[in-house]
Amino acid sequence: MGRLSRDCFDVAPAPMRVADAVALLRARLPVLSGIESIAIDRADGRVLAEDLIAPIDLPPFDNSAVDGYAVRACDLAPTGETRLPLGGRVPAGHAPADPGPGFAVRIFTGAPMPPGTDTVAMQEDVRIDGEAVILPAGLVPGANRRRAGEDVARGNRAIPAGTRLGPRHLALAAALGLSDLRPRAPLKVALFSTGDELTSPGQPLPPAGIHDANRPMLAALLRRLGAEPADLGILRDAPGPLRQRLEAAAAGHDLILTSGGVSVGEEDHVRAAVEASGALTFWRLAIKPGRPVALGTVAGTPFAGLPGNPAAAYVTALAVLRPLVLHLSGARDAAPTLTVRSGFAQEKRAGRREYLRVRLRAGTDGTPEAVPVPGGALSGLSASDGLVELAEDLTAIRVGDDLPYRSHGDLG
Repeated sequence: MGRLSRDCFDVAPAPMRVADAVALLRARLPVLSGIESIAIDRADGRVLAEDLIAPIDLPPFDNSAVDGYAVRACDLAPTGETRLPLGGRVPAGHAPADPGPGFAVRIFTGAPMPPGTDTVAMQEDVRIDGEAVILPAGLVPGANRRRAGEDVARGNRAIPAGTRLGPRHLALAAALGLSDLRPRAPLKVALFSTGDELTSPGQPLPPAGIHDANRPMLAALLRRLGAEPADLGILRDAPGPLRQRLEAAAAGHDLILTSGGVSVGEEDHVRAAVEASGALTFWRLAIKPGRPVALGTVAGTPFAGLPGNPAAAYVTALAVLRPLVLHLSGARDAAPTLTVRSGFAQEKRAGRREYLRVRLRAGTDGTPEAVPVPGGALSGLSASDGLVELAEDLTAIRVGDDLPYRSHGDLG
């Protein structure tokens, strides 16, 4: 587990654009996750640590892409149909014999091309006449043949480092004959919420208490990112125990994440606890919703403090925590940002990036169209399909404008 310097998060006090903040995180922080070797059937969702280099050609030999008849292109008539005697049969999984020149060989999809043959006529395009096959005119040399290495050539990169492995990647690795892969170890994240007002879900609410919405939300996001969150509960507003729990978490985790308790109020003790064991910097992000994000170190372990408001915590988790976790995990950020058409008009203040919760509906021409979701912070977020991002320089949205959109389903 890596350790960071105390000043790695120091920045100028001026508000930062979200993109600049993410660029600083990536420039200043190392990848903290180690490398391990695991069986391929356990690698789904893990981050590939090194480029996967193909140990063999894929496919490993020239083969037929269709069921049909393999021939030598030089045996085809220059005009009109070609009549050739049948000279063998090659099912998939069987080594072919050399038919010699002047023969057509019955072949099936995936079967190796017989020696000397280079072209395959589809079975539906030919006619059988006794022991001969009549091939159509105009058969292009090389048709329906898959060459060895056509998919991936031996020695080439098959999957780049930093890829979050999914079923499609495991299929490629297995086709290359690999039974073990080398991914990054999952990032271990200590997760806390802070505040005397919080009660865990399922527990009775005391007077003036509220249920903690942030830990379940942030734990789910962390798991989607391939991290391993450890739910360490609620940090109460007691400076001594709070500091002890943070220091204990630093010893066994790669990242400490809290929500709430990092403002300048006299009952917000997280700031003092972090500074007593390391350093803390407030990054003033030009973002809405969201307030300053706290970044620092506790005993050399990176620390991130998000706002206590669940909607603000969600947005800052998307904008800052997500790229931070992916970077520390050695993962490339491959989440798509789609474009949708605006179905609403709205003014916006320049200088900050805003995230609006929206639903998608089909416009009159069938094009996806985003419309704002009414309601409270959490009910509106829950009812939305995703978020549209309004760039810092934008001052007004008009009906029909193209807007960047992120689906909630693609945030992991």
